[in-house]
Amino acid sequence: MKKVEAIIKPFKLDEVKEALQEAGLHGITVTEAKGFGRQKGHTELYRGAEYVVDFLPKVKIELVLTDDAVERAVEAIRRAAQTGRIGDGKIFISNIEGAIRIRTGETGPDAV
Repeated sequence: MKKVEAIIKPFKLDEVKEALQEAGLHGITVTEAKGFGRQKGHTELYRGAEYVVDFLPKVKIELVLTDDAVERAVEAIRRAAQTGRIGDGKIFISNIEGAIRIRTGETGPDAV
């Protein structure tokens, strides 16, 4: 099993969710996040004063999948979240040692 984490622009969330559903993948966790990468924030003007916005709003999506579904998920996220501009985000893939469905007690891939 693998965990796929994607950090994307907030306005791309609906497109990514639809792309994952079209790929036959269900069950995501979404968290609001703030951060910056190479873009390092930006400067804004408010009531005549400049101030730096270091942390930009982002959305973090997490999915735990069987190994055979990872490539479909990554491709769906990448296509749907891409704008071609700086700050589109990142996708991380990590190994999951185990999973347990609380309601039924199922373990491993059956719990996903």
